[in-house]
Amino acid sequence: MSTADRSPWWRGAVIYQVYPRSFADGNGDGIGDIAGIRSRLNHLSALGVDAIWFSPWYPSPMADAGYDVSDYRDIDPVFGSLAEVEALIAEAHALGIRTIVDVVPNHCSDAHPWFQAALAGGPGAPERDLFWFRPGRGPNGDERPTDWIGEFGGETWTRTTNPDGTPGDWYLHLFAPQQPDFNWDHPRVRQEFEDILRFWFDRGVDGIRIDSAGLLVKDGTLPEVREDEPHPFHDLDGVHEIYRGWRRVADEYADRALIGEVWLPDRQRFANYLRPDELHAAFNFDFLGCAWDATALRESIDGTLSAHAPVNAPATWVLSNHDVTRHVTRYGRADTRFSFAAKREGIPTDLELGTRRARAAALLSLSLPGATYIYQGEELGLYEVEDIPYALRQDPMWERSGRIDPGRDGCRVPLPWAGDEPPFEFSPKGAAAPWLPQPADWKDRTAQAQTGDSASMLELYRSAIQARRAEPALGDGELTWLPAPDGVLAFSRGGGFTCLVNLSAGPVPMPAQGELLLASGPLDDGLLPSDTAVWLRTPDVADGPVLT
Repeated sequence: MSTADRSPWWRGAVIYQVYPRSFADGNGDGIGDIAGIRSRLNHLSALGVDAIWFSPWYPSPMADAGYDVSDYRDIDPVFGSLAEVEALIAEAHALGIRTIVDVVPNHCSDAHPWFQAALAGGPGAPERDLFWFRPGRGPNGDERPTDWIGEFGGETWTRTTNPDGTPGDWYLHLFAPQQPDFNWDHPRVRQEFEDILRFWFDRGVDGIRIDSAGLLVKDGTLPEVREDEPHPFHDLDGVHEIYRGWRRVADEYADRALIGEVWLPDRQRFANYLRPDELHAAFNFDFLGCAWDATALRESIDGTLSAHAPVNAPATWVLSNHDVTRHVTRYGRADTRFSFAAKREGIPTDLELGTRRARAAALLSLSLPGATYIYQGEELGLYEVEDIPYALRQDPMWERSGRIDPGRDGCRVPLPWAGDEPPFEFSPKGAAAPWLPQPADWKDRTAQAQTGDSASMLELYRSAIQARRAEPALGDGELTWLPAPDGVLAFSRGGGFTCLVNLSAGPVPMPAQGELLLASGPLDDGLLPSDTAVWLRTPDVADGPVLT
């Protein structure tokens, strides 16, 4: 029994992110859906994951791929029905797989009934207090209330038109104009979302992933953003009382988890979200954006573990998700880090190198203390699709950045399951074309092509997750660094389990003693090649193996 089996599930789970539009299409309209997910649960069961996190599947006009929610208690017809989701949750549980749903609390869709009532009611409508309606500046109110820049870039205020046709107040949207921000100072907003949590927990959901968790509270005086002053909407202290309320709701149920999307460079401020009466876990974006460099990775790992220790929260290890450039591509570049500011088109990429490093990163992330997140297609070694025709791009980040940021469509391309040409059984025969085009050379990266191939990325992930389950020291627990040459990460998890990752430019000797459990790539006559990781069973001595 692993450590993850002896502690709350979220502390050491392997959690798989499903982006519903792109996972599998069951009804043939070219868009992934609940029926498609249910038909592919066997893939996730064979992979060995402990839980599935589903990106938003709620009714939505899809101005931002479902992150503009018009009803938090139903399912968009493009994905299926609430009854199908309830069946999916039950079927996953029968396979021993928990479920996590995405809740978007910072904003909703402009089609949400509350916002529609706020517009229809005009100035003074009580529903306007649920959002951030403000008069404009200037003699005629023609100027935006602030000069804040949005999270996607661009402006953050849109002016309304009063019911009588005259220019009206402005409303705040930190994302797209179709995503008005809630006013979390209002008790009705707070009560509504606590009720939404209960709605999903009552249906058997095991966890809630919280989108943009640090943005909910705003400074009502609307100050401008200045470097030497507190930020008016990033990580304000008032957000913690909201999550204390959410934690009380989660604690009404058994074994439920709250997992935050918290983008913060300050590790102490990050850890504040993980205090015992707030969230159970949060995504580790420091590790996700880290360069493929031994010194940088060790600093990220040490910083992560030291930040989590005082609040006794589990670390999380994430390589990719639905918002970032896939790591097979990132790791094949001269600059292997990720940041939204640096995203551009036309960056040279060595996919063979990126794939080799991604294989090593898989063993690294799956052997670190805490929970590991896998983004759909990561187990297939999928790369970022960077040649999507402009006319087919759908991510608002592309347009709102002035077409400077290529957007996030490239990591959201539908998965290849089988066959030699698109749609690779993403959809049934005779279906509409997938909502984003798939590269023809993904024929070698389908789940079918990789199954049974011991050298494939899929079989590496299956073997690693199976070995992780069998290792008592893996999952939640402790890590001890071992002596190693420059450019090599070496650590023990106890019980004789050792992980080595060679990020140096050349091969290094393997330990004199040790049983090989798993390798990310071929070894070279007793040497560990560059960009390769191994799991070993070594003598469980105090100082571990010494690499020279």
